[in-house]
Amino acid sequence: MPPLSGLRVVLSKIHGYGGVTTRPFKAGEIVCYGDGVLYTPDQEFDDTYCLIMDGKHGETVLFDLADQTRWFNHACDPNTEVCSAWDHEHDQMTAWWIALRDIPVGEEITYDYGFAAEVAEPCYCGTPSCRGVIVDDDPAVQAQLAPHLAAMLKRTARAAS
Repeated sequence: MPPLSGLRVVLSKIHGYGGVTTRPFKAGEIVCYGDGVLYTPDQEFDDTYCLIMDGKHGETVLFDLADQTRWFNHACDPNTEVCSAWDHEHDQMTAWWIALRDIPVGEEITYDYGFAAEVAEPCYCGTPSCRGVIVDDDPAVQAQLAPHLAAMLKRTARAAS
């Protein structure tokens, strides 16, 4: 897969690898398009790098990212938003990242993963508005997570030491 224009993969300060900009992006500009493989929820595959999206007929599909976008990390105060649509002309899923604000050269591309409470993970984004976990910012989802949060953070702290 060819490198995405204006981006490169590096060791991330947030987690694992990350995609950083090699040129500035303006607010509202498309940062990149993602490529991947579509799966239905009943198919077996490693969903580590997948997006949950609406398919051709509005059904839920999983778009397993297969390019540099798979390295974009979560942030509670992200600099991009993922958009998606079914491309009827080419009969395929299209996903793209749009800059939410101006992004300077060298900044890591992030988006809010918005996990459901039952699959929430500890967050390491380090933003001032960090929720502490990668979870949807809907208050109802966070309320559902609250009873499990203390135990999750304790396990994470033990694993880190």
